Amino acid sequence: MLAVIISGLAVGAVYAATALAYNVMYSTSKVLSITTGHICMLGGVFGAWFITGLGLPVLVGLAGAVLAGGLFGWLTDLVAIRRVIARSDEHLWLLSTLALATMVQQAVALWWGTEPRPFPRLIPQDYTAGILDQKYWLPIGTTILLALGLELFYRRTMYGKVFQAVSENAFAARARGVSAARVRSASYVLAGAIGALAGFAAGQLTFAFFALGLTLTLYGFIALAVGGLGSNLGAVVGGVALGLLTAFATYFVGGEYQQTIAVGLLILVLLLRPEGLFGARKVRPV
Repeated sequence: MLAVIISGLAVGAVYAATALAYNVMYSTSKVLSITTGHICMLGGVFGAWFITGLGLPVLVGLAGAVLAGGLFGWLTDLVAIRRVIARSDEHLWLLSTLALATMVQQAVALWWGTEPRPFPRLIPQDYTAGILDQKYWLPIGTTILLALGLELFYRRTMYGKVFQAVSENAFAARARGVSAARVRSASYVLAGAIGALAGFAAGQLTFAFFALGLTLTLYGFIALAVGGLGSNLGAVVGGVALGLLTAFATYFVGGEYQQTIAVGLLILVLLLRPEGLFGARKVRPV
């Protein structure tokens, strides 16, 4: 049972990190990009390619994976977001980000292959470590550091406060000389780096697999909706809760019910508390 809990925490940490990337993007653009999970997938695939395929050191592979994620985040804003939200207030970005995510997934399948590939060991450790194995603790520790780092970034740095200003009122921020478009692009680069780092840290748990992106996009969104849109604490709590729930579901009733139970959790929370566990309640003027 302890192994099930640790496994659930590790998987939940991956969902939480994906939800954090969602939040960073949403904060400046009010867009929930369907490419978010694919950024994590790219972190794992490029990390495995740099380290195993090219034989580069782990730290160089990590830097390359994060750079690839940040570049894809910037590309998401450039190709799928910028012109769409400049021309329309409708949710057409759902189609543009879905199209970009599909193209990237298929391109990775053609280049990398369609079979899951093992991710290299990042720290020398025996495979008999059990619940102390790095494949569990690396994603958990990385997600904790990401959540704390984001909190410090928003509260203690000038750029973080600029992000918050654009998030709260982009029009007022532009009136004070802030380029909302540049801040939005920077937030997508940051979200890309966060997602790729999470995918790299979780590579030994999830393997380097081209189809992982769609799964993380769905489960990361569920974690975000459960925890509360815009709340980093909610993203972590929602991800951990979802990870534990799916782990126990797999243990007791079988893995084929994972998605059903995850969507059921989402529906239940939205019925009882539509803004999520830690989301701010919005008052609608009438």
